[in-house]
Amino acid sequence: MLLAGLLFAGMDAGMKWISGDYSPFQVAVLRSVSALPLVALWIVLRGKAGTLLRVHWPLHLLRGVLGVGMMAGFVYGLARMPLSTAYTIVFVAPLLVTALAVPFLGEKVGPRRWIAIVVGLLGVIVVLRPTGEGVATLAGLVVLLAALCYSIAAITVRKLALRDSPEAMVFWFLVLLAVFAGAVAAFDWRPVQPGHLGVIAIVGLTGALGQVALTHAFRLGEASQIAPLEYAALVWVVLLDLALWQALPDRMTWLGAAIIIASGLYLIRRERAVGVPRDPDGAQTPPP
Repeated sequence: MLLAGLLFAGMDAGMKWISGDYSPFQVAVLRSVSALPLVALWIVLRGKAGTLLRVHWPLHLLRGVLGVGMMAGFVYGLARMPLSTAYTIVFVAPLLVTALAVPFLGEKVGPRRWIAIVVGLLGVIVVLRPTGEGVATLAGLVVLLAALCYSIAAITVRKLALRDSPEAMVFWFLVLLAVFAGAVAAFDWRPVQPGHLGVIAIVGLTGALGQVALTHAFRLGEASQIAPLEYAALVWVVLLDLALWQALPDRMTWLGAAIIIASGLYLIRRERAVGVPRDPDGAQTPPP
């Protein structure tokens, strides 16, 4: 899980690197297309190619649409704020998944978990600082919307996991993301700069390997024990921000991150206590 977090942080840093030169939708297409060959190879080597067509298409299509909102919104934010700030906001996604599981899945959430969700949302407000001189900009709100899209998509994964293989979910998510985002990006498509080919290759490689590492992490260990390591990704993105853009989170962002992470860890602890299952392919992780 720690390796998966590092790989996904590297992927997101690569997307941030090129986000100023292409539209968010084109970056989403490049992310998907660059990872697809490696993911396809992984599926073939695992002997799971036969599972790709035995899927529930309506939920896959919905997840693809939500994936466009998630990826485009996240990339839009990456172009306008530090990587660590975008990650901090996105860390609210597991809390939103728990809240949305009530109306969409009929799950029961007790008062303690509701308190954890509310406290986590307050942490997002601390990061955004809507009444101060903070980052309550369009970018911050768009990243929050991306986290919401991700959370709804995670609900679809809980349903898909009952009938479709993890390999099919990963493969069709990338394919549909490329198709749907490409339909929008076509209106503002810019030629890919030769100097960006290496970065795009790194995005594809780290994204594919990160997904493999994530899948194996949830397959080899108990989800309730592995899930807290998701938050270690904040260490990686802070280091990347410092190394590549000489940026560090300010005090309010650190405070908001501490509140959100504490709420998330408490929620994981409560879910373990009440026996709430988590997604087998790690759907409650930061947006891949």
